[in-house]
Amino acid sequence: MAAFTQILGILGALGVFLFGMKVMSEGVQKFAGAKMRSALSSITGNRLKGVFTGLVTTGLVQSSSATTVLVVSFVNVGLLTLVESIGVIMGANLGTTITAWIVATIGKFSLTKIAIPIIGIGFPIFFAGRGRAKSIGEFIVGFGLLFLGLSLLKDAVPDLKSGIVKGQDAGAMETIQNLIKFIGGYGYFSYILFMIGGIILTLVVQSSSAAMAITITCAINGWFSPDPYESFRISAAVVLGENIGTTVTAWLASFGASTEAKRAARAHFLFNVIGTVWMLVVFVGFTAMVWEIAQHLPESLKSEKANKNFGKSEVAFATAIFHTTFNLINVGVLIWFVPQIARTVEKWVPQKEDSDENQNRLRYISQNLVDLGELNIAEAEDAVRKMSSHCNKMFEGFMKVFDNPAADLSSEVSRLKNMEEEADLMMQDITEYLVRCAARDVTEQHALNIANMIRVVGEIEECTDCIYRLVKLTERKYNKGHKFSQHQKDRIGEMTELVSQALRAVDNSLLNEIPAEVLTSLQALKKQTNQMHKTFNKASLKRMAEGDIRVEMLYSDINNQLKAMNKHALQIMEISVTATME
Repeated sequence: MAAFTQILGILGALGVFLFGMKVMSEGVQKFAGAKMRSALSSITGNRLKGVFTGLVTTGLVQSSSATTVLVVSFVNVGLLTLVESIGVIMGANLGTTITAWIVATIGKFSLTKIAIPIIGIGFPIFFAGRGRAKSIGEFIVGFGLLFLGLSLLKDAVPDLKSGIVKGQDAGAMETIQNLIKFIGGYGYFSYILFMIGGIILTLVVQSSSAAMAITITCAINGWFSPDPYESFRISAAVVLGENIGTTVTAWLASFGASTEAKRAARAHFLFNVIGTVWMLVVFVGFTAMVWEIAQHLPESLKSEKANKNFGKSEVAFATAIFHTTFNLINVGVLIWFVPQIARTVEKWVPQKEDSDENQNRLRYISQNLVDLGELNIAEAEDAVRKMSSHCNKMFEGFMKVFDNPAADLSSEVSRLKNMEEEADLMMQDITEYLVRCAARDVTEQHALNIANMIRVVGEIEECTDCIYRLVKLTERKYNKGHKFSQHQKDRIGEMTELVSQALRAVDNSLLNEIPAEVLTSLQALKKQTNQMHKTFNKASLKRMAEGDIRVEMLYSDINNQLKAMNKHALQIMEISVTATME
């Protein structure tokens, strides 16, 4: 029973740590998410800048998995190229080493003594603050919870050696010790087994930072070996496994994404595997060197308690030094081979002709422990722009059908019907996606942006419905043998040109800051379209008394649909202007 309680204690401590990481990550996204997105999307081929951006991003959100999922998401929407993404991924690997150093300092001071005051500072800011201040308070509270979780984990994981001596759950502890001895009884091959254990651990907890905290805590409490040096070597092997295990999250996030996103996930996996392979070759000598460095650490980094008990400081700091040095060397060497890594994954994941359905479907990319929250909005923005482009292509298809009465364009009409159905599906996907984004605890500004995007996709979908009605009206005209006069053709041509201008203006300025002259021009277009519509329909009513009523009604229906499209286009621009002003 005591053993079961102890397991629950460890799980509870791990839960506090992971929850703190989640709260901290979501807080930093709210007050710095826009800058993080801007930094990621402005890398423009500079590898060193990419590494630095990945390092800072991972240091802030405390999760390399979150950073790499974000990278896959950005590659998927075209904000990052494959080569640029590899640099960010390298930086993410460096950023995750911060956790090892935080855990290594546990023995130096009581984390509880600083964790509770940190939460005390953040708590009133979080509950009383608004906007950015509230987000900063959330970040501070998360940071305090992360430290508190580490402190609880340190206390929850028992010292294996002293536990056996004192007879505390001796049976369970001896079983664990015997199992580790059994795994460690194969010489160098044992390190491979422990590395595999690190992969499994990371897959289970879904966080390399949490896996790192568990590994070092177990190492300093003698779970791996009674010998501090051997305990360090085993923890180093487990860390190598965690380095590979953390790539699985991005790999899973790439399922259903674009070819480039899949390549980015594979590049992350390849980079980490290459590093692990060369480290395994030099593992014995490298760990000996790192252990020697740890022996010469300044006394200020060591606590008296740690020096008397198992050499905890040396084990913890040696693991942190190993992790950092390994990643620094790996990045320092492989950063010069980014083009070669890119070419390798391009061969690994060849370009395939994606179906229209796969291209247009939008999938919420995230992970369970650290939701990307507001940073997911980049995907939605890209999908809205694609929908606008889709609408423009539909209108071009309508004009092709209208301008070629003698040609058999039944296949084109069928294609436009499919495009209209795709537009309906796109609106459904984007709306569902944005609702999921809004369900997160987003900032007020992002909530307004999400609401505006939902309105925009509704207006674009109305445009595509108008276009399909125009296609059906044109098809009916041809099937019934109705003929427009040259005057009617010219008037419709003038209206379609105005609508085409409005749709192009929407496509060029959507979700961007719209210049005042562009909006003024669109308002003039709307006024001109309304005046033309009124004039054309008035003339049409006069002609009905002396001509073919059915032709005139068809002519009026086409004008009505074109006027409605112009109205929707202006409403989209007005929504965008409102969004940029808020």
